[in-house]
Amino acid sequence: MAVQLFEHQKKALNQLKVGSILRGGTGSGKSITAIAFYFFNICKGQLEENYILPMQEPRDLYIITTAKKRDKLEWDKELSYFLLSRHEENINGVKIVIDSWNNIEKYTSVVGSFFIFDEQRVVGSGSWVKKFLRITKVNKWILLTATPGDTWMDYIPVFVANGFYKNRTEFIRRHVVYNPFVNFPQVKKILETDRLKKLRDSILVEMEFQNDVNIHDQIIFTEFNEEQLRFVSQQRFNIYTNEPIKQASEFYSVSRRIVNTHESRQHFTKEIIRTHGRVIIFYNFDYELEILRELCKEMKIAYAEWNGHKHQDIPVRETDWVYLVQYMAGAEGWNCIETNTIIFYSQNYSYKMLEQASGRINRLNTPFKDLYYYKLRSRSWIDMAISRCLDNKKNFNEDKNILEK
Repeated sequence: MAVQLFEHQKKALNQLKVGSILRGGTGSGKSITAIAFYFFNICKGQLEENYILPMQEPRDLYIITTAKKRDKLEWDKELSYFLLSRHEENINGVKIVIDSWNNIEKYTSVVGSFFIFDEQRVVGSGSWVKKFLRITKVNKWILLTATPGDTWMDYIPVFVANGFYKNRTEFIRRHVVYNPFVNFPQVKKILETDRLKKLRDSILVEMEFQNDVNIHDQIIFTEFNEEQLRFVSQQRFNIYTNEPIKQASEFYSVSRRIVNTHESRQHFTKEIIRTHGRVIIFYNFDYELEILRELCKEMKIAYAEWNGHKHQDIPVRETDWVYLVQYMAGAEGWNCIETNTIIFYSQNYSYKMLEQASGRINRLNTPFKDLYYYKLRSRSWIDMAISRCLDNKKNFNEDKNILEK
């Protein structure tokens, strides 16, 4: 059986070492590259005349990934290229475990194995980070991610795991200056950034992946009820509960609902579905889901959902279909090469989540030469404020934005 690696994967494979962060965009082939590193570099497996030979130094493999990737058996397909399976006996006799980050505690007592940590979850100092550090002390490992870190603080767990610092405290003492004039920890300045860049570059392996597809990004401006939005902004009154607005978060929520529920969004969504036939739609809120459900019923088109309540498969057997995906639940950990179209029905606050969602159809094995992304947004102050942040690759933060009047 031949193992086919693209040139950018071969290049990354040659640069990888234990403790590396393999960074590649969604669809770049990080998974099979990580397994190739495990097979060839860690276990000294061999490929002879396109046939897989037994490992010389077999070692058990643990893959910590998203629940959806585990359940959709995406890793199992990649493992099969190396005659590896978690369900059957294989020629190397190694144990293979694939599980979600939620179950990482089960594996804190494992020693002498190899871990692939998929989809970056080791940021901050929470429970997952502590378990990650316990595992990396006594096992070999690499980490896969599309977005390794926005700030130097994000790199602390990986720097500690690589032995660059004894713990988080040592890093903070050496590099972090906090703002003394606020009531909560706020980083004012990072010291010795040249050293930090060298440390990061020593472990970060870039997947220089350029897919041969044409990306069509189209912003479609929708209408909104200006009178309602003006009333809410001036009076701070919730038109959906008939009560005064008490918190900033409620103000933003009500403003977004006014904007996102305008019938013009439904009109443009219908037109896109009629044009492309098979469409993935990302949305944020339950009220949007209700609108989209009714829209699909009205159009008499098959649809399925992936959200916090339903985990349905894409209805690929249908000629035309719509897949309704909630950002938080389904922006990562799966892929679809049966369509080339995504509608972003409303904007998410996180630019990372937007990138992850976009990658669901931009895969190495997509049969399409053209990919279409339709971003629905209005010219309201709230949509424009979110857009400015996302366009600058920043997250929108309600607390840092002045409420419009």
